[in-house]
Amino acid sequence: MRDASSAASMTDLTGHFIMTIRRPFRRSIPLAAALALFATLAASPARADHCDDNAAQLASAIDGLKVNFKAGNIIYLTHPAATELSLGCAGNEYASELYAKTDRKIRPAFFDLVASAAAVIFTLPKDDAATGTSRCLKRMGLLHGDKVTIRYKRLDMQCTRTRLDASIVVRRGLDQ
Repeated sequence: MRDASSAASMTDLTGHFIMTIRRPFRRSIPLAAALALFATLAASPARADHCDDNAAQLASAIDGLKVNFKAGNIIYLTHPAATELSLGCAGNEYASELYAKTDRKIRPAFFDLVASAAAVIFTLPKDDAATGTSRCLKRMGLLHGDKVTIRYKRLDMQCTRTRLDASIVVRRGLDQ
């Protein structure tokens, strides 16, 4: 009696000839999986990063704002009302972050820029964003000092003032 694994062919009880294959279709299974993966990736549209989408929305919503370049998870922006402007995306402690810096004497155009950008990034009404950012920026002074931190409409705002400039950081935490 022959062993089933060593036999290339056998006959069953009725006398019919049965061909056994020693090597099942091993090469076709990975090929089929690769083709299925390729078809799935080719059919799905290319998705831009959420941060890039926010930067594009900012550029289209605010006059004079331009997207400079992306380095890591920060997109640098330019606007005539700000000396520095950047959009941070998905860090360890925050989901989104807006950083804006201007001269120590804050002009109304800067208030409008920060309120408009915060409204677009954090999907708030512009009035609410303007209220929160202006509270933070106007609170700096003799009574509260040169570093003010407030929380308004689930946003963390930190305003800092030095001898030459003033800056604001608006963040939304990961838990919100």
